[in-house]
Amino acid sequence: MRGRVQLVTPRLTLRRAQWDDRDALHVILSDARAMLYWSTPPHDAREQTEEWLAAMIAAPPDLSDDFIIVRDGQVIGKAGAWRLPEIGYLLHPDHWGQGLAREALAAFIAHTFRRPGVPRLTADVDPRNAASLRLLARLGFHETGRAERTWHTHIGWCDSIYLALDADDWNHAP
Repeated sequence: MRGRVQLVTPRLTLRRAQWDDRDALHVILSDARAMLYWSTPPHDAREQTEEWLAAMIAAPPDLSDDFIIVRDGQVIGKAGAWRLPEIGYLLHPDHWGQGLAREALAAFIAHTFRRPGVPRLTADVDPRNAASLRLLARLGFHETGRAERTWHTHIGWCDSIYLALDADDWNHAP
């Protein structure tokens, strides 16, 4: 299922990660704004980004389905599932507020629900990340639970709001 899969939207191309993406990804992964609610601090060293990218490239396709987001030939983020069924996405702040994350995630969700054996996608969002909560709600995700002090990251203890989207709900969405 991995191979050369590309997802194309009106403004974006989602493609598999390549080693040549490391410079552009380091710009994103070292940006404190982009990494605020990520599970790791911003990358200080290029080697951190290289390790992250190597893991993304080597991830087994039966467990992972991750894409690099490209706009006008420029890498601007990532969207997908490092470990199915939990989705994750990251977009450089210069591209926030333009509907690009929604466009990328909608393409990814449609692609993933065409895959056999993925009846549901999940997300774990810090309650302070209001933009991500709004985005996922617009895509049809619903809250399934909450927990306190689930992640200890560079910003301290974080809580979690757990969300889910069932394939049947996505397939019947207008």
